[in-house]
Amino acid sequence: MIDTAYALAGALTGFVVGLTGVGGGALMTPILLIFFGVSPTTAIATDLWFAAITKLVGARVHQTNGNVDWQVAKRLWLGSLPMALLIVVMVSLGAQVAKVNWLTKAIGIVVLITAIGLLVTPKLVAYAKGRRIGQPERFKAIQPALTVISGGVLGLCVALTSVGAGALGSVMLLYLYPLRMTPHCLVATDIVHAIPLAVVAGLGYLFAGKVDWWMLASLLVGSIPTVLIGSLLAGKIPGRGIQIALALVLIVAGIKVLV
Repeated sequence: MIDTAYALAGALTGFVVGLTGVGGGALMTPILLIFFGVSPTTAIATDLWFAAITKLVGARVHQTNGNVDWQVAKRLWLGSLPMALLIVVMVSLGAQVAKVNWLTKAIGIVVLITAIGLLVTPKLVAYAKGRRIGQPERFKAIQPALTVISGGVLGLCVALTSVGAGALGSVMLLYLYPLRMTPHCLVATDIVHAIPLAVVAGLGYLFAGKVDWWMLASLLVGSIPTVLIGSLLAGKIPGRGIQIALALVLIVAGIKVLV
C-alpha cells in the first residue's frame, strides 16, 4: 500500500532533481534518516534505486532536448563506475562496508561537504574561469584526468552513502568545465551520469536484501510526475536561489544527522 508521507517526500525530491540535477541522495537520504527513522543501510539501499529510476525519467526530457554532454559523462563513468563496482564486490565478499558504525556520520559529513560546495560554487567557477582563460592549454590538458579522478571520488561517496552524484558532481563539473557547462547542460549531464552509477552502487545492497520495495514504490509514486515537471522547468527558474536554499537545508540536515 502506498504511504502518503513517503510519496510527498518523493515528490519534493523529484522536483528538485528534475530542476537542478541535485537531491537524489543529498536530500532524500537525510529525509529518510531524520523524519522516518529508517536505518542507514536501508536508507542508502532504497535511495540508490529511487535516484536511478527517478533520474532515468528526468533524463528522457533532457536527452530529448539535446542537453547531455556525453563526452564529459563518459569521462566521469571511467572513474565512478569501477570505484562503485569495487565497493559492491567488497560488500558481496563479506566486507562490512555498509554496516560499520560510522555510516550515519559518513552520510552527515558528505551532506555537509555537499552543502558547502553548493554555497561556494560561484567562487570556484570564477577561479576556474580565470585558469581556463589564462592558461587554456594547460587547463585543457589536465581536464580528462581530473574528470576521471572526480568520477572516482563520486563513485566512492555514492556507493558508501548514496550522496554526492548530483550536488558534488555539479560542483566538480562547474569547476572542471567553467565555459562548457551551461545550466541546461550541467543538469542534464549530471543526471545522466548518476543513473548507471546509482544502479551499480545499488547492486550490492540489492543482493544483500537491503532495499525496502514498498518504501521505494511510495517514493516513486511521488517523484516520477514531479521530476518530469522539474525537468521541463529546468533553466526557466533561477537555479542559484534554489541552490542556496537547498544548501541551507542540507546544512541543517547534515548537522541533525551527525548529532
